[in-house]
Amino acid sequence: MKRKSGKKHICFYIGSLHKGGAERVFVNLAEYFQNTGYRVTMVTQYKFPEGEEYALPPGVKRVISDLTESELSNSRIVNFYRRVQKLHRVWKEEKPNLVLSCIGKNNFMTIVTTMFTRTRSVVSVVGEAKEEYPNRLMRVLANHLFPFADGIVLQTERSRYFFHKRVRRRAVILPNSLNPDFIKPRYEGERDRQIVSVGRMDANKNHEMMLRAFAALADRYPDYTLTIYGDGELRGYLEELAGRLGITGRVMMPGVIPDVAARIEKASLFLLTSCSEGVSNALIEALATGLPVIATDVPSGGTVELITDEVNGLIIPVGDDKALERAMDRLLGDPDLAERLGREAAQIQKKLAPERVNGLWREYFERIMEK
Repeated sequence: MKRKSGKKHICFYIGSLHKGGAERVFVNLAEYFQNTGYRVTMVTQYKFPEGEEYALPPGVKRVISDLTESELSNSRIVNFYRRVQKLHRVWKEEKPNLVLSCIGKNNFMTIVTTMFTRTRSVVSVVGEAKEEYPNRLMRVLANHLFPFADGIVLQTERSRYFFHKRVRRRAVILPNSLNPDFIKPRYEGERDRQIVSVGRMDANKNHEMMLRAFAALADRYPDYTLTIYGDGELRGYLEELAGRLGITGRVMMPGVIPDVAARIEKASLFLLTSCSEGVSNALIEALATGLPVIATDVPSGGTVELITDEVNGLIIPVGDDKALERAMDRLLGDPDLAERLGREAAQIQKKLAPERVNGLWREYFERIMEK
């Protein structure tokens, strides 16, 4: 069967559309390509209940690639081969010109199942490479399989050096685009005495670090509060820790809320204390809002891709409570410095404007499809 004539067809392959950074990037890209005249299909292994996933734009087709209950075997090996065969059938039926995948084993599956077809494969690493490929076997597979892909997308220069030189040579760096909600003039009025953070409440985000640093400065800055937007398995622990530190009344945890941009734009300071990240969307959005920012130097290089220390933010070592405390004290005690950093931070709106960044993805995809 031949491909349908006319529009070029792009498939995105990811585990699910559960609300997270990589998933949001894929939905945003899908919407862009749909709006610019491509056929777009989103292929996911799983589907979460409504409300737990990002909604797809009208016109984007959804295909579930995981085995149904009747297709499952008692053998893990048999199930693996059936998953490979089923995904290969998806590509044969959909006949995309190009498939973009991300996250760990999904990239391996895309390369293997598009081999010997007319479909071009592009694999991407959007998180911390050491976490996506955490053991020797996964790393060996990545270094041997990635060269068979038609394209390789990384998000930081530092992540190149996780891979063999055969992968490094062919990889391109493509950033995430900025959420359009954050493209607006910077707030210029008097700032609320509020420190903010946005992110899932898990061990990796290390909110404990910011609670301890805030508690250490609480008496010096009695008018300030700390608000952490997000939810997760450590919420109860963090609330308990705030109580033990004596700051319960000054720490707010409103959960997951809509319109984050409006909630944080008047804040005095934004904190990112993660142990690891790819290129953090929350950090991108805080910078675009024009907030003074303190962020940890995550191993992937995601922070240094966005921040030049002392120019548009402050960078501190991962897990260094005292460094965070000193940086917070410095910006809270020097409003002129905080204002200068915040004004410079807002310039990222130009660098990561959706029309510019999405255009870079489109140019890259077109080059791959024209091979």
